[in-house]
Amino acid sequence: MQQLFSLENKVVVVTGGAGLFGKPISLALAAAGADVIIAARNQAACEAYAAELREKGYKAWGYELDLKRESSVTGFVQSVQERFGKIDVLVNNAVSREGFKNLEEMSKTEWENAQAVNATGLMLITKEVLAGMCQRKSGSIINVGSIQGAVGPNFPVYGETGMTSPVNYTYDKWAMVGFTKWVANYYGKYNIRCNCLSPGGYGPGVNDAYGDNEFTRNYKRLTPLGRFANDEDIMGPVVFLASAASAFITGHNLLVDGGWTSW
Repeated sequence: MQQLFSLENKVVVVTGGAGLFGKPISLALAAAGADVIIAARNQAACEAYAAELREKGYKAWGYELDLKRESSVTGFVQSVQERFGKIDVLVNNAVSREGFKNLEEMSKTEWENAQAVNATGLMLITKEVLAGMCQRKSGSIINVGSIQGAVGPNFPVYGETGMTSPVNYTYDKWAMVGFTKWVANYYGKYNIRCNCLSPGGYGPGVNDAYGDNEFTRNYKRLTPLGRFANDEDIMGPVVFLASAASAFITGHNLLVDGGWTSW
């Protein structure tokens, strides 16, 4: 049974792999035996985290990847495939939070700058990786979404904190779910799976940014499990979706939210 969850001899790319979600995702995949490629614009941060994983005995490498530049995307995929021979799993985790605002405050430039990563960049990296997956007739693509791609924002939860949920984040994450289903349905004939992993209330990031306030108290009160998610809550599901344990699952949006969206 354990072999179902093994990622030995699998090459996995994690975009935004040295970020808040990226670190536990990369660690989980490496611990499952994968060769993990940690990719983002900040190559030094990627290489530093890859070195941390190698010190733990895992296989990890840091690469530069700028999803806003098509030449960077194509060059990155070519470089990884030349070195490792393939890409078995792509985790689209990178996100631009540039210009995350309410609609009346949003400029055209801010909207388009975010879309350059969250929409166009997502398309470009997926397209480039899919070419090799189609040739091998095998692959798993995991798009890291959000509860904001399953339900509308609950603005009252923020109370009087001044916090909000930006319009482009909701737009991007709903679009990602649709993109996931399109890729899953079209490329299933090549034995390629595509799923969305949608966390909600990721604790370390929330605690670091806000601590204990009206929002965090409301959020936990409105979550059936009564708490925020920790690293382990995200690590298990990503290994599941990357591995043979989920071989008959595609086009699915797996909500890792403590029940937030089940009310």
